[in-house]
Amino acid sequence: MSDDLARRMWRVFEPVHAATYFAPETAEAYRRRGLKGFWMGYFAARAAPMGAVSAAVVEAIFYNFAPRRVRRAIPDAWSFATPAAVLDARQRATTAALARVIPSDGEQLQRAVELAAGAVSGLEFRGRPLAAANAALELPAHPLTALWQLCTVLREHRGDGHVAALLDAEFDGLEAHVTLAGTGAVPRAVLQPARGWSDEEWQRAEERLRRRGLLADDATLTTEGTERRRAVEAATDRLARFPWDAVGAARTEELHDLLEPWSTALAAAGMLPVVNPMALPVRAPADG
Repeated sequence: MSDDLARRMWRVFEPVHAATYFAPETAEAYRRRGLKGFWMGYFAARAAPMGAVSAAVVEAIFYNFAPRRVRRAIPDAWSFATPAAVLDARQRATTAALARVIPSDGEQLQRAVELAAGAVSGLEFRGRPLAAANAALELPAHPLTALWQLCTVLREHRGDGHVAALLDAEFDGLEAHVTLAGTGAVPRAVLQPARGWSDEEWQRAEERLRRRGLLADDATLTTEGTERRRAVEAATDRLARFPWDAVGAARTEELHDLLEPWSTALAAAGMLPVVNPMALPVRAPADG
């Protein structure tokens, strides 16, 4: 199975997963559970499959957020809502949000769940904590919720591999963002506030990368920096290939063809920012 196919699959399952971060239904559901503000809801909902973990655990596993942003939300979130309550809110709100775009019945949805479940069933979770925690959750009975849960496992499996690739490249969490901005794929103006880093911290990371010969004076990547960043993306794709190896090329392409129109529809409905910190290619809604 090619690494390119692993990236193509990410582009169609990531929108299904990521809609939960931007849909108004989820923000309202977390507010009703007592969580304070967007970031408390985000960290609590994404960490909840692991239980009432500490800020140190979230900082380590999420990798690229400024620690103070995590500490403003965790562990306080668990005093307002238990992980089980957060998971229930996440599931219900996400299903309601996706149902506005994806038909919640029919053979195509059932088939997509079947194919995604086959991909997840072949995964190995050692060294992939977020994927393992989500995979350990009971698969919901509702097919739309089940599809979201399976896409979430696939997404976190890829994300855990991405962290491993960044560690191997000797990029810390902030340097990961500075080098991504240096590629031109996502501007600093989007990445820095989305992950909570200060101007001073960003500038110090730029200086570290310049001393290593990876960043130019204009904050673009040098030739060596470009090669290092490409190696990270290639390793991420390689490490994300396993589920598609398990189901084979034909079933992978079938799942891709089922997910693609739904992912496009989610973007067209405005559920995903055109410029986003995931570096996910999204067409503007007006482009149809």
